[in-house]
Amino acid sequence: MIHTGKLIAILPAAALAACATTSANEPGTPDAGNAETAMCDPAAAQSYVGQKATPQVGEQILDATGARQLRWGPPRTAFTMDFRQDRVNVMYDDAMTITQVTCG
Repeated sequence: MIHTGKLIAILPAAALAACATTSANEPGTPDAGNAETAMCDPAAAQSYVGQKATPQVGEQILDATGARQLRWGPPRTAFTMDFRQDRVNVMYDDAMTITQVTCG
């Protein structure tokens, strides 16, 4: 049986743990298999503009651009302006058609 006082003491720690994130590919952290940070090449994925946005196409775009991270861009969505040279951004419209592929 958990007493209310103990539960209240545990809640702040649980909330902080929920905010913590870890990633093997943090910006500036070399990948274990690659000493250099990956660079995204958006030109390699321009042929995907006009195709349907699907998980499979997302994987193909990652492979084509050399990016490590994919960020989908749904219509009418705000994005952070942080730049990541290893991230590809794939914007699509209401019909799930890819409208733009950029890096950053």
